[in-house]
Amino acid sequence: MIHTIGMVGLGLMGSAMSTNLLDAGYSVIGYDILTEQIEALKRKNGTGAASCREIAEASDLVITSLPSAESFREVINGKEGLLSSRKKGLISVETSTLPLEIKQQGQRALEASDMILLDCPLSGTAAQAIRKDLAVYGSGDRLAYDECIPVFEGFARTHFYLGEFGMGTKMKLVANLLVAIHNVSAAEGFVLGMKAGLDPEMIYQVISDGAGSSRMFEVRGPLMVSEKYDEVTMKVDVFQKDIEIITSFAKELNVPIPLLSRAAKIYTMALDKGHAKQDTASVCAVLEEMAGLKRN
Repeated sequence: MIHTIGMVGLGLMGSAMSTNLLDAGYSVIGYDILTEQIEALKRKNGTGAASCREIAEASDLVITSLPSAESFREVINGKEGLLSSRKKGLISVETSTLPLEIKQQGQRALEASDMILLDCPLSGTAAQAIRKDLAVYGSGDRLAYDECIPVFEGFARTHFYLGEFGMGTKMKLVANLLVAIHNVSAAEGFVLGMKAGLDPEMIYQVISDGAGSSRMFEVRGPLMVSEKYDEVTMKVDVFQKDIEIITSFAKELNVPIPLLSRAAKIYTMALDKGHAKQDTASVCAVLEEMAGLKRN
């Protein structure tokens, strides 16, 4: 039975998952390179750890939520990484969006030490994570996945088993391709409507109830209406990493991605115009500037 869950990475997603797991009755021990994130977990009645090794030794299951391939390698192979614990049978659930080959390297390294890594990226924003409105795209060892189902239900709305290790990441890249395009298309619709004289709040209300809506229109539309892009659910600079991963993956498969290629240029413009740490909904501000639109 899983009672204690180790959370490595206590950023927007990791902290939201930790909170929901605590509310579900699990004990959560967390580690992050930023001590203030560990202190925030402790204020929620979680426990702090000094290393990934300590996390592995104290936990029945480890979840990783990480920003980069470099941080993933350090968590697995670092001096105080998961491998250093030598805890046979330990299951780790990797939820980050990373290049597939990087995850596969980590999976092989852990497998060689009789540990199990599941590839389980998440669909949803940080705001959705807080509301327990995530989908888990699971792949890897089926018995280990089945053992984790109660944990998934502690922080996610739904979960899917997609097959062998790596299928979760492949599905996540498909999902993020659509997210990237739908977000820019929502912004295009708002800018066109506003320049035609329509009120942005009215655009949101009417389109949300019709065939032109999308999940991204509904999630990021309110930010585009209010122009409150500092209320971050996904930072532009972090999402840029995801776009690069998708682009590389599609190139490997020789699959054309003309819509993503065009949308990617808008995200790059958002970076250049100072929106790097703002929500990706800020592409609306970029398109407004391109259209010469000034709101009242």
